[in-house]
Amino acid sequence: MTIPNFITLARLFAVPLIVWLMIEDLFVLAALAFVVAGISDAVDGFIARRYQQESRLGGYLDPITDKALLVSVFVTLGFKDILPLWLIMLAVSRDLLIVGAVVLSWMVNHPVAMRPLWISKINTAAQIVLVALALGEQAGVSAFGPFIAIGIAVVAGSTLLSAISYLREWNRHMSSDETDVNSEGQGG
Repeated sequence: MTIPNFITLARLFAVPLIVWLMIEDLFVLAALAFVVAGISDAVDGFIARRYQQESRLGGYLDPITDKALLVSVFVTLGFKDILPLWLIMLAVSRDLLIVGAVVLSWMVNHPVAMRPLWISKINTAAQIVLVALALGEQAGVSAFGPFIAIGIAVVAGSTLLSAISYLREWNRHMSSDETDVNSEGQGG
């Protein structure tokens, strides 16, 4: 196992701890753990690229871990009425849409290559900033409060744009398969 994969697994195992800290209203510790998890994400990527330790496992494990962290923290913030439930439902629905599209493409034997779109990177960054602001405010940094409404708007907009963009890319990919099959006389 490579060092970056070990760091990623440690981040994955930190997810339940961060959620538990939030449930117990230990927001200072939850905020610190979330920041450490974020730093570890940057560190594992840097080490993987710098020291040629990129691996196929890491290519799957890193985004799964990132999603597990963000979705878990988002859902917990929603259930604790810190972030609006409609935003949580929007963000989780987008992720389920993407996963469902990937699974469907595999089921019809035309797997789609997963590569993050620029809007998805913006969306992820906006989600991380919003979570950090919300955790920081709950930890007692009241100066973060006014920025939360802006963060909610940015996350909502970038989530919708990201979902539409992924759906468009997936549809283009799946349509090209139908065209190829039909042009070979095998489709119907």
